[in-house]
Amino acid sequence: MQGFRLFLLAALIGLLIYTGITISNHGLNLLPVFFGDMKAMAWPGQFNFDFMWFLALSALWTMWRNQFSAKGLGLGLLAFFGGMLFLSIYLLVLSFKTKGNIEKILMGEHIRP
Repeated sequence: MQGFRLFLLAALIGLLIYTGITISNHGLNLLPVFFGDMKAMAWPGQFNFDFMWFLALSALWTMWRNQFSAKGLGLGLLAFFGGMLFLSIYLLVLSFKTKGNIEKILMGEHIRP
């Protein structure tokens, strides 16, 4: 679990730094670039399209884990738009909240006794 937490922390710190530099160089104009690359039908767009489905899967899992409650729907939106910045924080918090129990991290309240 310590290795997993270190991975999440490294991802979070790396993404915060990279995102900060990108914003300072290019502003917050992500969506037109993201969808513009997809519209161009080239490899950057293919990557973005693939990544968008990973974001959707992350959001769906987050909502399912929280039983599609209002909280779960809100967290799902954060997962979709926040990507790994959200997921690294969410999983880090869950890793401590569940005392490192990976089954509880992944399944939430869906665990059967």
